[in-house]
Amino acid sequence: MAAVLTSPMEVPLSPAGWSPVPSTSRTISVPKPRVLLPVGHGYYAHARRTVHRRTLDQDLDEQEAERLKNESSKANGLEIEDDLGVGDEPESRDLLALDAKEWKRQDHYAVLGLSKFRYAATPDQIKIAHRKKVLKHHPDKKAGEGDSDNDQFFKCIQKAMEILSNPEKRRQFDSVDPYYLQLEEDVDHNELSKLSKTPEGFFKAFRPTFEREAHFSKQTPVPLLGTLDDSKAQVEGFYNFWYNFDSWRSFEYLDKEVNEGSDSRDDKRYTEKKNRTERARRKKEDNTRLRSLVDLALTLDPRIKRIKLEEKEARDRKKSKGNINPLARKEDEERLRREAEAEAQASAKAEVEAAEAVARAEAKKAKQAAANAAKKARRVERAAANIMNAPPTSQD
Repeated sequence: MAAVLTSPMEVPLSPAGWSPVPSTSRTISVPKPRVLLPVGHGYYAHARRTVHRRTLDQDLDEQEAERLKNESSKANGLEIEDDLGVGDEPESRDLLALDAKEWKRQDHYAVLGLSKFRYAATPDQIKIAHRKKVLKHHPDKKAGEGDSDNDQFFKCIQKAMEILSNPEKRRQFDSVDPYYLQLEEDVDHNELSKLSKTPEGFFKAFRPTFEREAHFSKQTPVPLLGTLDDSKAQVEGFYNFWYNFDSWRSFEYLDKEVNEGSDSRDDKRYTEKKNRTERARRKKEDNTRLRSLVDLALTLDPRIKRIKLEEKEARDRKKSKGNINPLARKEDEERLRREAEAEAQASAKAEVEAAEAVARAEAKKAKQAAANAAKKARRVERAAANIMNAPPTSQD
């Protein structure tokens, strides 16, 4: 058993003249209820750590890294992008009803709410839009709201992010962006001719068309339509560039996939050969379409008429001085006659090509309408088959 030692201790006496301080309160205050609101810097820091599952040290490190990033951006003269409006576009019923299996037919920019940005959307804007769409359409959230029947649109969102976040895949999609394909199909050469009866109408009709086509040019800068007062050298430079336009559109996005489960080399080679042929055909059609558009613009361009008139006036002034011998005058007349014939032939050729382009566009629209009708019929058949094959319920 342990021994207990007692240590003698004497309590010192109080100093002379000391007295206890009298108490200022004789009663304890009654407790009162207070309302604590979840606001303030401390609460938000706690919520941030809880949501991201960070420790206090990890959260402080993240906040410091964000602060340094913002300071670096400001020091380099860069502005931090505002996500206002990114990914907040209204979603139509047709958009929400997209089939994830037919992802090659969907507009990935519209799915992420980036229709007004399209090819100009930055990687950060794409990430912000994807994050918003995921938070809005995640299957877990839909299940919590009682809507767990269909997660097809969420799969479309993920596929759109996969395509647009990959530079190569995004460039392939931009080559066949359905928004621009529809604008190209809607171009009516007859309508452009009607609008171009005045110089103002010509520039109003053709300027947005050439600005849209300039996006596909490998060479930069791209000369645009300009103004009515452009010099002869500027006009010739414009048409020389567009007649030799080098487009980066490649149409790989529309390639057909090899049949799933097929290991046959012959199948793969056949599919690859067919894809190459289709890409070449689409490339040729696109070049022909653009060439016919440039031909039409050249025929209707008021600057060409103005330049020819100025040259004719200059020749007339030179003739009026009497310095041209009869032989030279005859050569000038012959040259003017040949130029007039060449211009008439070019105009007739442009009209024929414009009519052919209109006929091809109408045939293409009819073919697309037939394909859409067949596709709709197949959907109805699949839906009917699913209903017929569905297991009977207890009520049945």
